[in-house]
Amino acid sequence: MDIHVTADGTLRYDCTEISCAIGRGGIISNKTEGDGATPVGCYQLRRVLYRSDRVARPETALEARSIMPNDGWCDDPADPNYNKPVMKPYPASAESLWRDDGLYDVIVILGHNDDPPISGAGSAIFLHVARPDFGPTDGCVAVSLSDLIGLLKICGDKDRICINASPAAQK
Repeated sequence: MDIHVTADGTLRYDCTEISCAIGRGGIISNKTEGDGATPVGCYQLRRVLYRSDRVARPETALEARSIMPNDGWCDDPADPNYNKPVMKPYPASAESLWRDDGLYDVIVILGHNDDPPISGAGSAIFLHVARPDFGPTDGCVAVSLSDLIGLLKICGDKDRICINASPAAQK
């Protein structure tokens, strides 16, 4: 199954259409670290991470594991672990996956710039929980927690998220 995301804040799969948030920099084809943009392309759904202290393990065929307080994701292009999970504290810049705001209560790791990672081409591109007002992300795609839980029920390891700048291209 392909999950389609468009710049108008729409995520579509099967016969379902839901609201989503994208990066504050819009959707672009030349993603760079820190630009706040969501990258154009189709990316495998790699695995699910979730806060077991806040939500139950999502029903999904994807590999899933609980986020721990010291889990991080390296976003330093000069580091050998760029765009990979790391344990915090970490000597280079790394985003904490253990957040107070609930946005990472459930995360789907997307196969963006990971095989192998190219320094500076963007890191930590996830499908995660949206802010209540669906405000922009730092480059990820975000949906409501209930929509994310529902989507994960039908996702498998062959499924992809396809991000396209043109809403008309998906119809």
